[in-house]
Amino acid sequence: MHFALGILTLICAWRWGDWRNWKQYHSTMMYFALGNLLYNFLTANHFLWKLNPDFMQDHSMTEMVYTFITFPATALLFLSNYPEQMNKKIFHYLQWIAVYVVIEWFFSTNGRIVYQHGWGLLWSVIFDFTMFPMLRLHYRRPLLAYGISVILCVFWVWLFKVPVDVAIENRGG
Repeated sequence: MHFALGILTLICAWRWGDWRNWKQYHSTMMYFALGNLLYNFLTANHFLWKLNPDFMQDHSMTEMVYTFITFPATALLFLSNYPEQMNKKIFHYLQWIAVYVVIEWFFSTNGRIVYQHGWGLLWSVIFDFTMFPMLRLHYRRPLLAYGISVILCVFWVWLFKVPVDVAIENRGG
């Protein structure tokens, strides 16, 4: 399912993404990938959610599909189809949040994603309500987005008591 979602996202990005101007969205695509890499680094010994692989080798390989295919393609689709009118902007956010929530709900009910350490679908919904505005903010004002991202990261680590010192120590830091 994870690999199929990656392929589907890539097909959608190919069909509806603004590939002619991909460089315009590139830094935000990488910001999204960096966020996922940071999550996996910080929570390596305390995952809040874990992806059960389909036919891929393990959780890490599955995360690579999300990091390098699904999330950058999502950023391209989200940003390159961003509307101008305010009422359409709100719908655009809600539409993307709904897509992410429905997919995660489906994956969680089918054992493809497992929640741990107090995380659950409701926390993912809350996260999605911050993630998509942060993608747009990064696109418009990247330095501000990085600053706010640091604050949000510290908040999530604190809220879920992620033992960051253990993650760094186990990597020779």
